[in-house]
Amino acid sequence: MAAGTMRRLALAMAAPVAALAFAVGLSSIVLLISGSNPLEAYGDMIDHASKLETQVDILNRATPLYLSGVAAAIGFRMNLFNIGVEGQYLLAFIIAAYVGSQVALPAVLHVSLIILVAMIVGGAYSGLAGVMKVTRGINEVISTIMLNAIAVSGIIAWLIAEWQAGGEVSATGGRVGTEPIAESGLLPDINGWMELVTREIRQGKELTAVFLVAIAVGVLYHVLLNRTVFGFDLRASGMNPLAARAGGVSPKRMVVASMVLSGAVAGLVGLPELMNTGFFPSNPIKGLGFAGIAVALLGRNSPVGVAIGALIFAFLDISSGIRSEEHTSELQSH
Repeated sequence: MAAGTMRRLALAMAAPVAALAFAVGLSSIVLLISGSNPLEAYGDMIDHASKLETQVDILNRATPLYLSGVAAAIGFRMNLFNIGVEGQYLLAFIIAAYVGSQVALPAVLHVSLIILVAMIVGGAYSGLAGVMKVTRGINEVISTIMLNAIAVSGIIAWLIAEWQAGGEVSATGGRVGTEPIAESGLLPDINGWMELVTREIRQGKELTAVFLVAIAVGVLYHVLLNRTVFGFDLRASGMNPLAARAGGVSPKRMVVASMVLSGAVAGLVGLPELMNTGFFPSNPIKGLGFAGIAVALLGRNSPVGVAIGALIFAFLDISSGIRSEEHTSELQSH
């Protein structure tokens, strides 16, 4: 058992590590061509990442990427390409923000309601693509791309105009977005937990409590996939639908179930921003759904692999800022 676990971990880490090594090699060549010293550049990035405040930024950035990666990975395990995570999480984000702003409940119930609404909306919207696939034979890539456009350019654009508060929808307006959620509906930061094993977190950095939600999602994903009958049926249907049907598993039912489950996880991707701002802004963070696809592929759809992929993406994203600042300073000095 121990050998099998180590083998799975090694396979999960192989792709992210290989991709990182390739990226380092390619980046080194580009840096050398541009006249920069790769060792100095990587030294600056590592030094920046060694700071506790930077690590908080990396974990905050990795959290939605991990959730997005798991959402995509669930579809991949069923040989489904759910490219609609982008639209699913943004639609879930705005509806959960609106519902959360309209109720007054005890903290536990308030937060639970927001999370539940986000998962239901994401799962329902993704499930549409699954239903269209099994009833009309529409490829999920085509349907989810179309549903992305409908969500982002249609439904959300209309809802933000209907539910906006704090100013008119214009370039010069004030804070435009949904009504703010009461404090009881927001998760507090978990700085205190991290400071138990580190030091005081400075510079106003706050580690989002959605990080714990992401860990729970990863654990549940592993258990569901590897320790339940549903997970076995999902993997069997993804590998060989004909053999699974012969074994009594309905491939159509598994397609819809997988898309709903994938969308439910996608609905959580917007939670870090929602819990940070307390409302749906007029210009929310976008692109997380598409980045999650790369994270899932990099992590070979494994919970551990996806986590490593998300951390690599987050590290590169956060560290690129320090390099840009230094490059700007060099240009100004010349």
